[in-house]
Formats: sequence, C-alpha cells, structure tokens
Amino acid sequence: MRDRDELALRSEAYADFLSDMNSSAIHTEYEVLHLMRQCTAQFGFSHFMIARLPAGEQQRFAERLVLSSWSSDIVREYDAAAVFPASQLIARLRRTKLPIFAETAVLMNAQGENAIDTIGTLFAGHAMRNAFAVLLHTTQGEAFAVLLSGPRTEPDRAETADLYLTLLQLFEILERTFETGASAREKLSAREIECLRWAAAGKSSDEIAIILGISVYTVSSYFKTATRKLDAVNRMQAIARAMRMKLI
Repeated sequence: MRDRDELALRSEAYADFLSDMNSSAIHTEYEVLHLMRQCTAQFGFSHFMIARLPAGEQQRFAERLVLSSWSSDIVREYDAAAVFPASQLIARLRRTKLPIFAETAVLMNAQGENAIDTIGTLFAGHAMRNAFAVLLHTTQGEAFAVLLSGPRTEPDRAETADLYLTLLQLFEILERTFETGASAREKLSAREIECLRWAAAGKSSDEIAIILGISVYTVSSYFKTATRKLDAVNRMQAIARAMRMKLI
C-alpha cells in the first residue's frame, strides 16, 4: 500500500511540475539546468548529465558534455578514464529507442575493459549507483545521451513513461537554447578566445596571464564575460561549448 501511495504522490507531483513549466519563457541553458535539477529530484535521482554521442573513438567526454549536475571532479576523473566513446552506455543506446536502467558503473564502463572497479568506486562514492538513460535526437538528427543517476530502484512502466515524456519536453527546450547560443560565435573577442584556448590546453589563470602579458584579474574578467556570452554556467562548460562551436 505504501508503494502505491508513493507512486500516486509522485504522479501528482509530476503533473504539477509539468503544469508549472512555462517552456515559452525559457531561453537559456541556465534555466534548463534549473529545470533538470528539479526533474532529477522529482523522480528520486541525485545527478544528471546530457552529452552528445561521440562521433569517433578519440572524442573526449568533456568535449561532448552539454549540461550536467556532476561535480568538476567527477567530470575530470571520468574524462581521464577515456572510456566514454566505447562505453556500454553508448553501445546500448545506439541499439535501442527504449529507456535503459542499470548500474551507473556498468553503463559508463568501457566494454571488455577492467576499469569497472575504478569507475564503480567513482560513481558509488557520489550516491550514483543506478542510472536511467535515454537516447534523444534534435530535429536535425543529432543524437544525445540523457542520464539520470541515483540510489533509487528501477521505475515501473507508468513512471518510466512519465519520466521519458518529461525528459523529451526538457530536451526540446534545451535544443532551442542551442540556436540562441550560436550567436556567441560573433560576440567573443579575440582575447576571450585566447583565454579559453589556453585554459583548454590546461593552463591556469596565472600561466595565461604570463603568456598573454596581462594581469590575472584581466584574465578572470575575460573568462567571466566569455562564460556569459556562451550562456554557460561555469568556466568548464564555457570551454566545452567553445570547443563544440570550433572557436578553440
């Protein structure tokens, strides 16, 4: 009886969440980020990530990441493992249109590799034991992986349908922000692009200041304005977006 009551409450909350979501008033990735956080919590998960599917085996995870609630440490460690293009997540999503539910470590581990213990420890330590994943496409056909992670159990058929529809609606809103963000290509200054390029190469703000012959304060100012122009939430996402736009 408790499970049935919990499901009824969750369905009611889901309906409230959708009714409160005014998609026409949402224009930025930051607003979509906020909605994704709400959706993730609403369905009992703790983390989410949205990433473009890799087009080749050499593409890094950080370069494909679009939006996530993962900490910078998780992104850095998973990126360093270099298993994303060959992960079971990508392989399984390419073979089905249906949602997938499995242990996060298994999905994010490279097939046939022995890195599962390391990756398992990484995600288990952040309460990301299980994952719900779907493959979604833009109207132009570009494929994206959407992953919700958390300690919860597998959703039943009705909740899976609710969750899939919610993610589909949120993804449609996110796609609209891509067009808004594209205008940043003409807005970034040469200095802002230089700072992003050196940061992508692993240089710190102090090192970039020395290389460009400017103050650390000025470097930070360039990062701040570039982040705003790229409609990113932090420096890491700004670098990732600049890479996807082929600005750096």
